[in-house]
Amino acid sequence: MDMPAHRDWVMCDWGLSWSDAAPIYGYHERHDFWVIEGGMEFKDYYTVLGVEPGAGEAEIKTAYRRLARKYHPDVSKEAGAEDRFKSINEAYEVLRDSDKRAQYDQLRSRGFRPGEDFRPPPGYHGHGAPEYGFDVGEGAGFSDFFESLFGSRNRGSRPGPSDAGGDLQARLAISLELAFSGGSQRIDVNGRTLEVKIPAGVRPGQVIRLAGQGNRGRVRNGDLRLEIEYRAHPEFEVDERNILHVLSVAPWEAALGATLTVPTLGGPVELKVPAGSDAGRKLRLRGRGLPGTPPGDQIIELEIRTPEPRNDVERDAYRQFARTFDDFDPRAD
Repeated sequence: MDMPAHRDWVMCDWGLSWSDAAPIYGYHERHDFWVIEGGMEFKDYYTVLGVEPGAGEAEIKTAYRRLARKYHPDVSKEAGAEDRFKSINEAYEVLRDSDKRAQYDQLRSRGFRPGEDFRPPPGYHGHGAPEYGFDVGEGAGFSDFFESLFGSRNRGSRPGPSDAGGDLQARLAISLELAFSGGSQRIDVNGRTLEVKIPAGVRPGQVIRLAGQGNRGRVRNGDLRLEIEYRAHPEFEVDERNILHVLSVAPWEAALGATLTVPTLGGPVELKVPAGSDAGRKLRLRGRGLPGTPPGDQIIELEIRTPEPRNDVERDAYRQFARTFDDFDPRAD
């Protein structure tokens, strides 16, 4: 198939056109479109989280939590931990969202391999986005690959100027820490940098309106309406105003009781784990959830982690433990 050198597909209002933007270095027969030199790498989000493509929501969430804790920059001393942490967050951002996951799976089904040069096929704009809508904030720190498919990307054409400019709709993803404390977040919209004030306790689905920051009009500009959503967090989940956290404890801490340090959105606090606690037990930190009237709580669910014996001494300790509790049946009601 012959194509002019140093050309690229571009989308115009009237369809496909040629551009001198970038040189083509080869036709990709497997995907039936041209690969552009200087393109981005395709990312296999399932491989990043270490799950199969058919994994369910619970398995994906568990894999994300485990990896996010391992590679969190505040915890991990491994080289490249911060980049790995960003990749894990990006993968989870896609696979936890049914619409994003469906779009990604559709592209992945074309046979792309991790690290392979990729550029969205001509005419690809994703699906399910509101007309004239776009995302801001969601892809902060994410890769060009993510941005090209989901984030910080205008969708559809913009209406021309009229006496009154139309409103712009956008989704703004914020951290749970910002939702808890309030503050400000900078966003880029159509070449403009805006600072958005975020009130403490703001909820997903609530809309922040920036007057006059929408489409430009001859008499007055439209408004920018930002619908809030929360970014995924490696430690916490949200249930209304309550914050949910899974706390790993050792078997002896659960059996004998312990005072442990646990993270909250307002900073670490001490938690007393009662003696005789079992896996799945839930403890409550009142008022440690998201602000509101009344404020939410933080719910701590205990997860008992058993150490793996690494030598004969530790294996003998388990054998002695088994002899001591020889009448214990973990499968009995």
